[in-house]
Amino acid sequence: MKKTIVLFSLLAVLFLACGSDSGGITIWHQMSPEGREVLRKLCDEWGEKNDVEITILYKETEELRSSYQTSALAGGGPELVYGPSDQVGPFSVMGLIKPLEDIIPDTILKQFDTMGLVKFEGNLYQLADRIGNHLCLVYNKELLPEPPMNTDRMVEIGKELTEDIDGDGNPDSYGLVWNYTEPYFFVPWLGGFGGWVMDELGRPTLNTEANVRALSFLVYMRDTAKIVPPECDYDIADALFKEGKAAMIINGPWSWGGYSRAGLDFGLARIPRISQTGKWPTPMVSPKGYSINANVGPQKIGKVLDLMIFLTSSKAQLEYTRVLKTIPSNLEAKNDPAVTDNPIVSQSQSQIEVGRVMPVRPELRAVWDAMRPPYQSVLGGSISPQEAAVEMQKLAEKKISEMNE
Repeated sequence: MKKTIVLFSLLAVLFLACGSDSGGITIWHQMSPEGREVLRKLCDEWGEKNDVEITILYKETEELRSSYQTSALAGGGPELVYGPSDQVGPFSVMGLIKPLEDIIPDTILKQFDTMGLVKFEGNLYQLADRIGNHLCLVYNKELLPEPPMNTDRMVEIGKELTEDIDGDGNPDSYGLVWNYTEPYFFVPWLGGFGGWVMDELGRPTLNTEANVRALSFLVYMRDTAKIVPPECDYDIADALFKEGKAAMIINGPWSWGGYSRAGLDFGLARIPRISQTGKWPTPMVSPKGYSINANVGPQKIGKVLDLMIFLTSSKAQLEYTRVLKTIPSNLEAKNDPAVTDNPIVSQSQSQIEVGRVMPVRPELRAVWDAMRPPYQSVLGGSISPQEAAVEMQKLAEKKISEMNE
């Protein structure tokens, strides 16, 4: 009886997760609330015109990946899955998304910046509707009219603007805040000191002097210069900046709409150049876009493809640009005044010029998982940056080996 109940439960989940046997189309995504509104509007427009019901389901990034893998492996899942380019590697290796080069006309593909055509092992797997998803320096113009151009100046400004206003011995405002508890937000500094997370073959490159120096610089900013809070996750940093209690924050395009609604007069700039190396920090730059479930059959592929092409059209991309200040991947959209005349978008593109494209290799997931424990141990003071670099490398190699068994 228990086995029967479990079987029927699994069948029910798959039925709900997969629309491939019905006339509708389902999209799973991880867009911000503002992005969801645009997506809903666009899908309603296309759905009404084509007499197709479109179901849109939001999931957090990690939940989306795990749920999609489970559902698609069982023959279900949504027809379209939307997210950052790094999910292409694992999804394609597992055979969960369709190669697109043979089903999308060349006339369509030629309309895109090459960065918007996400490939792995020679095949096209994702059509992006934006380029970026990268970190920038965001600064409050009321507190800081001009951003610092190098880290020496950033620290100097940070000390001036970190203040204990009420005299209780604890700062009430800070020069700089950001989610420094997560390795993704650490990567720009790693690049600025000359390092990176992996080589072209997916081999981790974490036991390096560059990593040691970058980790040491992070600890210096927090514990010696004291220009950042002693504890700071994403929500704390975001709230401090919105409340005018931080002059600078390192954050990405998903946040800029919220800062506008909070009434902040803010600007974007490159994360300041590392004074010790003369190099610019290198935030990861990743397209975000749509892939087609490998389980979509010939009876539905035409409609699904048509919807994907509509959602990545110049018209659709510019809708997101107007709301979220995103950088389009469509070449026509990139030349639209909504892009060229918008200072936020142009400043965002300036940061992309010194960023590095996020690897789409499956090994990146193992690298993130390997970096996190030693990284957070450094922040906790239990190990040194040198020990952390060694441990990150060892863990990454172990996890990649296990992944490939």
